Amino acid sequence: MNKHDPGGPEAKVHYGDNEIEILKQGLYVRCAVSGEKIALDDLRYWNVDLQEAYRGPAEATQRWKELHAEKKA
Repeated sequence: MNKHDPGGPEAKVHYGDNEIEILKQGLYVRCAVSGEKIALDDLRYWNVDLQEAYRGPAEATQRWKELHAEKKA
């Protein structure tokens, strides 16, 4: 398995405050911003309220900015 392109099935995950719960076994989830695959071992950023995963801090920050821009408009 290539760490940067995990093959196999996509996991179904519930994102909690400090942990994730795997609802359906798989090797990766998709970034809500970029659509890229994130290996479960590399998953560090997510939004509990939106139940979304993010590849890294840049994607998490981008999504936060998008959400707060919508509230201002």
